[in-house]
Amino acid sequence: MRLRSLTPASCLLVLIPVAAWAAWLGWDQHRDVHPDGSVSGPYEAWQVIGLVLTLLVPVCWAASRRNTAGAVLGTTAGLTLAAFYDWSGDGFFIIGVGMIAMASLTATFALSALIASVTPAGRRTTGA
Repeated sequence: MRLRSLTPASCLLVLIPVAAWAAWLGWDQHRDVHPDGSVSGPYEAWQVIGLVLTLLVPVCWAASRRNTAGAVLGTTAGLTLAAFYDWSGDGFFIIGVGMIAMASLTATFALSALIASVTPAGRRTTGA
């Protein structure tokens, strides 16, 4: 894995997760109270699944161009930033933000390594 200079594509790899978080999770801030008194939320499973599926596109795109560092670090930074901003009013929000950071780092690293290993070396582009 080689680090590259900051490019517009690298910036997009940070901004896309922030925008995707806002689109899928940012608007839902209310917890659901069920008839038995239990509380869940604020997110539904379909929202989180939608976020993950949306982020597969830029991660796969970057990894297929051998920009695994951008795919991993950009996505992780974007999701961590979005979670930090969204959850900063809660009590122990930093624990959740840390979990988002570790999970996104692990998942994007594994996916990027897999995609980069099966992508022919000729597909590599410079500056992306």
